[in-house]
Amino acid sequence: MALFDRFRSKKQNQDSTEEMENNIKQEEEQVAEAEPVPGEDLPPTEIEETEVPEVEKKKDRPGLFAKFKQSLSKTRSNISDKITTLVKSNKKLDEDFWEELEEILIEADVGVNTSVELVSRVRESARKKKIDDSSEVMALIKEEVKYLLEFHDIPLNINGQELIVILVVGVNGAGKTTSIAKMAYRFKNENKKVILAAADTFRAAAIDQLQIWADRVGVEIIKHQEGSDPGAVVYDAMNAARARKADILIIDTAGRLHNKANLMKEIGKVRKIIERETPGAPHEVLLVLDATTGQNAISQARIFEEATGVSGIILTKLDGTAKGGIVLAIAQELKLPVKLVGLGESLEDLRDFSAEIFAAALFDE
Repeated sequence: MALFDRFRSKKQNQDSTEEMENNIKQEEEQVAEAEPVPGEDLPPTEIEETEVPEVEKKKDRPGLFAKFKQSLSKTRSNISDKITTLVKSNKKLDEDFWEELEEILIEADVGVNTSVELVSRVRESARKKKIDDSSEVMALIKEEVKYLLEFHDIPLNINGQELIVILVVGVNGAGKTTSIAKMAYRFKNENKKVILAAADTFRAAAIDQLQIWADRVGVEIIKHQEGSDPGAVVYDAMNAARARKADILIIDTAGRLHNKANLMKEIGKVRKIIERETPGAPHEVLLVLDATTGQNAISQARIFEEATGVSGIILTKLDGTAKGGIVLAIAQELKLPVKLVGLGESLEDLRDFSAEIFAAALFDE
């Protein structure tokens, strides 16, 4: 396909391991030059302004579909609205139509491979159903998006164990600290006893920020001094969680490791301690990705997947980007489930991902 050829070199560059590592290094260096990081490393004055919502206000929360639809408004403009325009200008399902559809998806950070696969499936569905009018294509796209995502629509593994251990990984700036706080807030409101472990010991700010969030949410935190062995923090946290009969232990990890060797060594050590102290743990290894980074998130995910064996994705800042198509690329190219999505700034805005609701909200008029 002509369009596919045009993007082939782009795909090859994205798949280059060397470029993936450079992407990570560049992002980390940018973070180092611009502390604190917006969205994660909030200074205490900003964090102080974040109020924990009162329980009685929960009745005013928008429904999940409404929240998804609101948060996907920029992505919907970048995908659904452009497809609608394409449909109006091309009534027939000819080669030009399919190539322009691919281009729309690729530009929305769906990714080359995923875009080609999705268009191929929609095209085949139209052929089987004898559809030749472009006005009927939107429903087919919605159906195929839902189908693609449903294979990876897997909920959090937080039931059935005496102590659930969640290991959280990701580069600084992706929203790791705030995601941990939002998870803790959610689990506490579900009447679970939660403990946090500050195993990012390379930065005093990381420990301090997690402490502030722990105090604000009202959960306990296990921490050591800056520069301490992260493995020792995890060991103490595991023992404390068992002794205090905690339901869930959430472990923060360093987000600025400058090459894969260091990443694998550090995470490997932490995992070994977790596995030794609690057989079957960690029950979740959640990688926090910033939706606004688009295809760079795929590069990050590949490196962390190799280092840690990721079980699911927390996709943050979905409400602030037109690059929500990255959800499809994560599912299709990485075969990893998006388990939680950040749909706003509130502590209640880290929501369970739903393939059905995502597809419906993305293509809702």
